[in-house]
Amino acid sequence: MVPKRGIYERTKGSGIWWIRWTDADGRKRREKAGSRSNAEKLLAKRHTQKLEGAKLPENLRSKAVSFRELCEDTLVHSRSENSPKQTYELELRIKELLPAFGARPAESIKKNEIVAWLTEQAEARRWAASTRNRWQAAFSLIFRVGIDNEKIERNPAARIRRKTESNGRVRFLSDDEEKRLLKAILNRFPEFLPHLDLSIHTGMRMSEQYGLRWNQVDFERRQIHLPKTKNGDPRTIPMNTVALGALKELRGQGKPKGAYPVFPSLRSGDSLQGARGWFPTALEAAGIENYSWHCNRHTFASRLVMAGVDLRTVAELLGHRTLQMVMRYSHLAPEHQASAVDRLVKNEN
Repeated sequence: MVPKRGIYERTKGSGIWWIRWTDADGRKRREKAGSRSNAEKLLAKRHTQKLEGAKLPENLRSKAVSFRELCEDTLVHSRSENSPKQTYELELRIKELLPAFGARPAESIKKNEIVAWLTEQAEARRWAASTRNRWQAAFSLIFRVGIDNEKIERNPAARIRRKTESNGRVRFLSDDEEKRLLKAILNRFPEFLPHLDLSIHTGMRMSEQYGLRWNQVDFERRQIHLPKTKNGDPRTIPMNTVALGALKELRGQGKPKGAYPVFPSLRSGDSLQGARGWFPTALEAAGIENYSWHCNRHTFASRLVMAGVDLRTVAELLGHRTLQMVMRYSHLAPEHQASAVDRLVKNEN
């Protein structure tokens, strides 16, 4: 039997029914009813109360949940589920969202308002499509956590179409640029040289690298174990001699015990949030333009492909589930492509 409008099971097959309706002030309401028959009776009662102008029960007259409250809940969620760096970056975004949306009832925020804010910011700050998508994802996460906590019913950011990101640009270090960068780091920030070596020779994301703990490093097997990555899966990263040497040097600098951070902050002892404090300065000193820390992953992947490593293996090392993200490197294997088209030529001997 098809349920009446306004009656639903939040979890299909649970036998626990809820009702939803709109009160006299136009606010959407929801309420747990129990059995289906109870839900039908309760919904009819609420409709009658609305028509008669009767006061709602005290528990339904509570103040609407604000967007700020959802943001606070989201940070709590992120601290338990994500790396410190991811939480830190989310917190920075939330600080910029609060002036515009913080005091608003979360249920009052519409899809078109979020789109308008994203569009305005993207134009004013010249965001790339990928940057805009990250901000959109922050909106969606905030509302999704609110739904999971049963504080709101809908996610107005869920149906916003993501901008198409260009995966064609691959910026990686040339051998000459790497020499200049290493020289600049040795001159100005020698203690950070192992940071760069580990990044270029493992291809880890910044959040993965700077969230690393010593109990995730297996020196004997020359492996790094990431229990949870960006796509939610665990990953084991093999180490070559350069990556292994970088970690051994870092082990000599700090306290390589258990869950202690591989990259601790000298002030707090917690994990560093990234390389922003020194890497841009080193790039400027080396005269390297249009390069970021994330490009170290491109350098790692590009060099693997140019060395003849197949794309499937490169995808696995980068932590990608499909080949789509690594197809951008396929043009860097000219010998492989040339060998493929040569098969069209008939053997005349």
